[in-house]
Amino acid sequence: MPTVVVAGHGMVAHRFVEALRAADAAGEWRVVVFGEESRPAYDRVALTSYVDSWDPAALALPGSDYADDDTVDLRLGEVVVSVDREARTVTTASGHVEPYDSLVLATGSRPFVPPVPGRDLPGVFVYRTIEDLDAIRAAAERQGRGRRAAMVIGGGLLGLEAAKALRDMGLSPHVVEMAPRLMPLQVDDGGGGLLRRLITNLDVTVHTGTSTDAIKADGSRLLARLGNATELDVDLVVFSAGIRPRDDLARESGLDVGERGGVLVDATCRTSDSAVYAIGECAAVEGRVYGIVAPGYAMAEVVAAQLTGTTASFPEPDTATKLKLMGVDVASFGDAHAATEGALEVAVNDAVAGTYKKLVVTGDGRTLLGGVLVGDAAEYNTLRALVGRPLPADPGALLAPAGGGAAVGVDALPDEAQVCSCNGVSKGALTRAITEDGRDSVAKLKACTRAGTSCGSCVPMLAKLLNACGVEQSKALCEHFAQSRAELFEIIRATRMTTFSEIVSRYGTGTGCAVCKPAVASILATLGNGHILGGEQAALQDTNDRFLANIQRNGSYSVVPRIPGGEITPEKLMVIAQVAQDFGLYTKITGGQRIDLFGATVDQLPDIWRRLVDAGFESGHAYGKSLRTVKSCVGSTWCRYGVQDSVGLAIDLELRYRGLRSPHKIKAGVSGCARECAEARGKDFGVIATEHGWNLYVGGNGGATPRHAELLVSDVDTETLVRTIDRFLMFYVRTADRLQRTAPWIEELDGGLGHLRAVIVDDSLGICEDLDAAMAKHIEGYTDEWRGVLEDPDKLARFSSFVNAPGTPDPSISFRAEREQKIPVLLGVPEVPR
Repeated sequence: MPTVVVAGHGMVAHRFVEALRAADAAGEWRVVVFGEESRPAYDRVALTSYVDSWDPAALALPGSDYADDDTVDLRLGEVVVSVDREARTVTTASGHVEPYDSLVLATGSRPFVPPVPGRDLPGVFVYRTIEDLDAIRAAAERQGRGRRAAMVIGGGLLGLEAAKALRDMGLSPHVVEMAPRLMPLQVDDGGGGLLRRLITNLDVTVHTGTSTDAIKADGSRLLARLGNATELDVDLVVFSAGIRPRDDLARESGLDVGERGGVLVDATCRTSDSAVYAIGECAAVEGRVYGIVAPGYAMAEVVAAQLTGTTASFPEPDTATKLKLMGVDVASFGDAHAATEGALEVAVNDAVAGTYKKLVVTGDGRTLLGGVLVGDAAEYNTLRALVGRPLPADPGALLAPAGGGAAVGVDALPDEAQVCSCNGVSKGALTRAITEDGRDSVAKLKACTRAGTSCGSCVPMLAKLLNACGVEQSKALCEHFAQSRAELFEIIRATRMTTFSEIVSRYGTGTGCAVCKPAVASILATLGNGHILGGEQAALQDTNDRFLANIQRNGSYSVVPRIPGGEITPEKLMVIAQVAQDFGLYTKITGGQRIDLFGATVDQLPDIWRRLVDAGFESGHAYGKSLRTVKSCVGSTWCRYGVQDSVGLAIDLELRYRGLRSPHKIKAGVSGCARECAEARGKDFGVIATEHGWNLYVGGNGGATPRHAELLVSDVDTETLVRTIDRFLMFYVRTADRLQRTAPWIEELDGGLGHLRAVIVDDSLGICEDLDAAMAKHIEGYTDEWRGVLEDPDKLARFSSFVNAPGTPDPSISFRAEREQKIPVLLGVPEVPR
């Protein structure tokens, strides 16, 4: 079996292994991968998001440990230090010698650190790996609380990413860029000017057109002197001034390298040695090094094809870039700087709206060559795919404000136009997957073609292609209602119907099912239709809502009292402890800062809750599709890093939104500073304190498909914050599909987060007053559900294990002891020895 050795294990190396294994279905190649870092390949493109959770697992690339693949041998923490091309072996730092039939160099790049005096001082860092961010974080924490400053050397893409990370750590960043504008490779003077203004408004100080002459130690801080004589007192410095290819192995083994560095390869990614290939940032394809991931992925695919006997060559690379910097959209594509002879530029700079849009076209104005978008990049996917092709309308009309110009649709794209540049997926390939292979949803398209699985910027295009191909995705709630949940919500709200039987008879068919009944019950509860166990509504609820408790695997139930913001008095703690002891319940403190009590039988629930309600507790709604918790850190009350009272706000928000029935459960968090101890950005809505107010993030979800929340508004006062959350929740409750979390709901909104912001912040639809009134009505009408049960004999009668023998315990429920607590015994399931 021939062996291919891969030197390096970054994103591109991992893509090569994936591509080779997909093409080599028979497993003819043995793959040995040497990774310098101690962890498998991770998403370095999303490195800045590591600051959101400080969880390396959030950046892990699926399958990068090759745990289920016997043909791949991954050796982490072992770097290749030499290559013997004649013997065809590599030697690692540990002295291990590995023979190869083919060698793939995927050593990536290293940060470029200019020869600035003081660059080796403590407190000076580079921005490249997870370990780099961990070191920066540790240094920032050592500086303690208060006004802390940092300097980033480099105002390009990586520099602004670094500035964002520092800002999220609670530091005030200075960005120093030698060029006269930020992101000089991606944007022009017009776009750079607007970008500077937008970034400056986000508490980042920008210094352009100047260098860093020296860095000196100044007590526990650093003093940086710029070329324009400015001196900056900072706590740490981060170099993010570009990258240089790591071509040392190639040089030392006698391989050809490019004039400006990089392992010189041809269009097949083969080096001057036919047995050696190079891919990614260490490679110079016909003399050019690419510092973005999409060309690297293309190289990986080319080499995998070569090794499996398929002819392939490096295509014309797509160097387009789209990103969101601190909530600011920036995109460039094609010939963004009008370098093509005879090219013309058409630009619209709307300083009031905070947008800059430029198209570069041929001299006759008919063919798109490239463009720059700052502040609003909604058209990026379509325009990027049109590069080199005739425009469907006059370029000026394409740049006109929304509603005033010509729209560019997917119909304007030819089949060969690339929709997903990260994975090289064309419109034609996607269209065939839809029309010939029956992929009738975005999720199926992603699984089949890999489009949208890397940076995700092309996902909206996938939905548009489905529509263009005539794939009508059913909006029906179920077989009994042709309407979507959102449409049914508006029908019930407008008609003021209060019973399911009336609703299904007028707007549906049949008698309903386990899908539509709970959905309608939730809508009725949201609209204030009385107690959920009152009248006909009781029969609509699912198992958990039927008994206001979560059923567990052995048929018992859990009891979860609300503990707003996680704050509780010793007296109430003692009540919970006494109830748990008296009823023999298993107790566990949850990640949502509550105490769960497990093992209660149905007939015990009223007695337990009577004790809890008398002590001042309310239902925690752990069983409902509603607000669960608002998690908080201790904030400025106790923490030396806290800048706002996160506990007080968390309590106010949890009490404000308690009992709000919704399409899915809602979780929230409030962090008192950028250290983010409440993990607010992993919540449906999360609030993070700043020195000027609050930042609101929305659309974060945990669970099976984790997603970080996105910034909606920043540095707002408490009144504005609460008003915005009110509108966000009400708009979600009204328009989301059944069992749809906030993350996919925002993703599927036409226009995504930008549309959401326009609706609930700018009131673009004129509905904010109505949303405000709806939330006020909910707050005014809230009553505790368990108190309502205890005060109603008819509702209490439901809580019996056996209707014909009230008070008789269920003999099928049993427990055993473990770790001094009781746990369920499942009948018919053998116990596992411990």
